[in-house]
Amino acid sequence: MLEYFPGNYVWNLSANLALSMGAHIGEVDAICRQLIEASGRGDDEGTEAFFRAWCEQADRLVDLAGEDLAARRRLSAGAKHRRAAIYYLTAERMQHRDHAPRKLAYRKMLDSFAKFVELHDENCERVEIACQGKALAGLFVRARRPHGGPSPCLALFNGLDSTKEMLYGCGIQQALARRGISSIAVDQPGVGEALRLHGLTAVVEAETWAGAVMDYLETRDDVDAGLTGIAAWSLGGYYAPRAAALEKRYKLCVAWGAIFDWGELQRRRLAREGDRPVPHYWDHVQWVWGKKSIDEFMALASRITLEPVIAQITVPLLVVHGANDRQIPIADARRQYEGAINSPKRELKIFTSREGGVEHCSADNQANATDYIADWVAETFAELGAPEMRT
Repeated sequence: MLEYFPGNYVWNLSANLALSMGAHIGEVDAICRQLIEASGRGDDEGTEAFFRAWCEQADRLVDLAGEDLAARRRLSAGAKHRRAAIYYLTAERMQHRDHAPRKLAYRKMLDSFAKFVELHDENCERVEIACQGKALAGLFVRARRPHGGPSPCLALFNGLDSTKEMLYGCGIQQALARRGISSIAVDQPGVGEALRLHGLTAVVEAETWAGAVMDYLETRDDVDAGLTGIAAWSLGGYYAPRAAALEKRYKLCVAWGAIFDWGELQRRRLAREGDRPVPHYWDHVQWVWGKKSIDEFMALASRITLEPVIAQITVPLLVVHGANDRQIPIADARRQYEGAINSPKRELKIFTSREGGVEHCSADNQANATDYIADWVAETFAELGAPEMRT
């Protein structure tokens, strides 16, 4: 993993995620070089400097995109808005939930991402899905199918603090489209627009919102509702298997960054690292889960385990993990794989240094992971009877 900031894993991870989403190395270098000294300060002061540096680069790109548009250079403007959205998002997701400027940065991110999609002629449709009396925002990417017709579809979900734009940026939806598979990346309760704009907090019962997305997919005439799958990364390594176990309309499942017992991991983290393992972590998890104290959150966290449902997974399952994942131990991946005794096709893929992708959710090299996942999904859909799958 590219590491500008000695001893600051969280900042290094953020920079690598930005690069995976399509940031430019020259711009990231300019941002990070000015932050090396700040990375050693306390969380509050250092994180404010982090926020300023990434937002300033994003603002500069928005201005440059405006100049491109004035010259009728739409594609160039779209490309700059893409990178601006990445930098706003990188800045915003590191801040305390009550940090007022993060709200403006998030709105700017949504605006730049929408302009990128429009100006760059992206194969990306914004959709809204009814859930809990409100709407979940999603990004639908259509399969490339020479002969047309309904396509298989993979529903993609987030972890603890990612967003649908991060999923789109990592390239997984484009990789699926090339293989003849549509996909939808959704901000489920607890992340992205669902949390920030609608106040929808996370729930243990992932099958509820996964079911709402499945209800939506069944309304689309370009989706083969009998050939749908579910995938999610990071904390989604709990969500996706839980949903696949209980929402039987999904025909395959991918856990990208496996989790077996997240509550146990939180208990270990609290005992080992105290109240601030990463900037604002405990405040963040309380916000995500709608809890008012650490004690209230920890009481809930004990329920976030696959132990009661793992044997109910009766569809193909791919478990993907990095050999050097510093957030979730490989043991969780093995427990998930070994527990899915009723899956008709299960695979545990550990990315090693030979391939790259050894960090959490392959943040150091997501390209190999996205290709591997897309190939496995295409091959599995073909085994389930889907025509025109490509690898």
